[in-house]
Amino acid sequence: MAIAKKIRKAVFPVAGLGTRFLPATKAVPKEMLTVVDKPVIQYVVDEAIEAGIEHFVFVTGRGKGIIEDYFDIQFELEATLRERGKTAELKILDGILPAAGTASFTRQQAPLGLGHAVWCARDIVGDEPFAVLLPDMIMRGEQGCLAGMVELYAKSGGNVIAVEECDPELTHKYGIVGVGEKVGNGFKVTEMVEKPAKGTAPSNLYINGRYILQPEIFDILETQERGAGNEIQLTDAMLTLAKRQDFAAFPFAGKTYDTGAKDGFILANLAFALERADIRPMVEAQIKELVGKL
Repeated sequence: MAIAKKIRKAVFPVAGLGTRFLPATKAVPKEMLTVVDKPVIQYVVDEAIEAGIEHFVFVTGRGKGIIEDYFDIQFELEATLRERGKTAELKILDGILPAAGTASFTRQQAPLGLGHAVWCARDIVGDEPFAVLLPDMIMRGEQGCLAGMVELYAKSGGNVIAVEECDPELTHKYGIVGVGEKVGNGFKVTEMVEKPAKGTAPSNLYINGRYILQPEIFDILETQERGAGNEIQLTDAMLTLAKRQDFAAFPFAGKTYDTGAKDGFILANLAFALERADIRPMVEAQIKELVGKL
């Protein structure tokens, strides 16, 4: 098997409107809502950094300029912090700043779906395999989800998707994969079924929002017909690509929080707060008090 090309670039589709969080997202992009004290997008970028990603490609939309500003120097703020001797805060800001030239921003002018958003990054990604990380989905585990996928990719090549177990009664809500022979720290995918009818799912492993894709996906997306929701769906393009190239799956052993949903966002805040030694005692005590009143 040919040596797999290194995964250097990651695409972050951040053009969504975030209507489920109105009125908050009228002025603040949903990706900039905070889980404890970091924006959701920072958790996802940190996951990519852990996996060795070198170039971060953000597909934005109108009203998302704050994301670009976030990953830039804020001269006035940093000058004020220096004057006040706030070295700890300066260190935090320095830690989130990408190296010069490693962050790119492109615009998705119309909300035509995830597949279209990924296609908008084609010229920046070029002719090399790349990762896609859905910014609503933040992961919690001993090893980052994308890092585990990169390890699998080194063994399998081709395309890699991350999967996670769900309640078998809920498989009709997700994209579900069929389980083939073991490879590396994952397995070969025998089929991908989008929202299978109850009782027909090939497993209870759903695709959880992390992908490593070969650049041939762009040619498919360019002519992809609109699917569910009258949008260009990434899943449809992957199904076409799967007829020509292999797919492997990495079973993520941690926990995924869908911060694009209100309940997932609240649960993520609780879970990450309880991991923080500085605030855990107070948060834990308040949770127990609130539960005790139910």
